[in-house]
Amino acid sequence: MDGRRVLIVGAGQQDYGLQDPPVGNGRAIAVQLAREGAAVALADLHEESAARTAELVAEAGGTAVVAVGDAAQEADVERFFVEAAASLGGLDGLVMNVGIGAGLGVRGTSVEDWDRVLAVNLRSHFLGCRRALATFAEGSSIVLVGSVAGREAMPLPAYSASKAGLEALCRNAAVEGAPGIRVNALVPGLIDTSLGRRATEMNPARGKVHIPARREGSAWEVARCAAFLLSGEASYITGHGLVVDGGLSVAMRT
Repeated sequence: MDGRRVLIVGAGQQDYGLQDPPVGNGRAIAVQLAREGAAVALADLHEESAARTAELVAEAGGTAVVAVGDAAQEADVERFFVEAAASLGGLDGLVMNVGIGAGLGVRGTSVEDWDRVLAVNLRSHFLGCRRALATFAEGSSIVLVGSVAGREAMPLPAYSASKAGLEALCRNAAVEGAPGIRVNALVPGLIDTSLGRRATEMNPARGKVHIPARREGSAWEVARCAAFLLSGEASYITGHGLVVDGGLSVAMRT
């Protein structure tokens, strides 16, 4: 990742009141990229959270700048790209790590829940891809962070639908971006994040799911996969959904 300049949208994290919160995917990706030599721009809705990620990037010996805004809003996403490119001297990588959940079951999901989840989880990724495809140079790479929830029936239908749509977006953007810009998706399973722990509190059955690896994953394992997909080592991979789930999705079909 030496010399790479990457915009990470969703680089902060919410800790949901946990006393000792685990690192989230966006923050881990930012630090991992910095460790591997990339300069990073950290965009998030919450300035303090993005600033904390920037501190961790600096501790890892990296360079980081912060942008604040709502990834579901076109003007904010456009500004992320402008500010990041101006600060880093250009961009050749993008990570979209934005996602929320709302509603419980189809009957328990309001129209407002549905629209907000789809805006944050899917429209934001579309806005990021559209801008990147229009401005990135040959050799650039985009990584979208999805979920195995997009491939299974889950208690959060809006979330599941948004993640399924994200993989479709990935395939379309990969074809449009080829051959110069690669687009791939990460598809994590149960990852030990603050949001994951909150989800288990709301749905205790989540913590009893059979995972062949016999544990939840860590955000660092997701981050290392993101770094690989962004790097030249993945130069022949595009339009792919890389599942990072300890065998969970395989076990669900047996």
